[in-house]
Amino acid sequence: MTRELAAAVLRRLGQAVLTALVASTLVWALLPLAPGDPVLRLMEARHILEPNDLQIANLRAELALDQPLPLQYANWLARAVRGDLSISYRTGRPVLEEISERLPATMMLLGTALAASILLSLVLALVAVAWRDRWPDRLILLYTQIGAAIPTFVFALLVLQYVIVGAGIGRVLPQGSLALVLLPALTVAVDRAAGWTQLLRASLIEAGNANHALVARARGASRWHVIWHHALPNGILPFLTAIGVSIGALIGGAPIIEEIFTWPGLGRYVLQALSARDYPVIQGFVLLSGLSYVAASLAVDLVAMMLYPRLRKSS
Repeated sequence: MTRELAAAVLRRLGQAVLTALVASTLVWALLPLAPGDPVLRLMEARHILEPNDLQIANLRAELALDQPLPLQYANWLARAVRGDLSISYRTGRPVLEEISERLPATMMLLGTALAASILLSLVLALVAVAWRDRWPDRLILLYTQIGAAIPTFVFALLVLQYVIVGAGIGRVLPQGSLALVLLPALTVAVDRAAGWTQLLRASLIEAGNANHALVARARGASRWHVIWHHALPNGILPFLTAIGVSIGALIGGAPIIEEIFTWPGLGRYVLQALSARDYPVIQGFVLLSGLSYVAASLAVDLVAMMLYPRLRKSS
């Protein structure tokens, strides 16, 4: 690793840590700004329906809620770093424990959807550029416009109604298995790939019109040679950035998709927490979404800096 790259990586790591701290502050603010006394809600979760003043005072001191707000935040952050995301108001169990039980199913769904989205976007964008302004390109552009106009949950409802119920293809069972993940993952992938395909197609066209690509074409290089060796390496950066930005959105939108397909991940758990105003669970889920966005953005930026040296100075 060169000194320039090392300095750029350290700067980007510092930015990621600062972003994570700002995100954690906003997540923590959910609890102090929420209506009601969190101590009494925790007492209810522990089946203490008529707590006395001493029990309330002890729990308030245990959670550092008797301290000024900056100290409350520092205490919450220290506990969160250790994996303590407090106790669910609804179940009385540790939030991190309940999230950990459901996270593998969600990661299976979103990982499959992400891989399918990337593959579909790459194939469609390459086909569209190779046959630009011909019928394959026009069909792909129509798909991207329809996909951009229809929200993911609406598309999921259409798949549920006409594919699963109407055509009898696939099953909707509360089992997080590989055999059942394909249909909900493809539903997310087809919708997500629409915007990515449009972005990658535009980037490839712009990169293919650069001087070095035009020179290669004038020297007799084939269409696919220009796309693979000139357009794709120089036009893929916006596509990678879009993937990094979308990771957090994928996790944030998981509850609705999982509820539609009765997928046993974080979705139903978070929706039940929203209905019950279970703020520690909501805090934990929002924190997970925010940190996943920061981590994905950091990973994409580091890869981009390694592939494109010119980004190291501007990072």
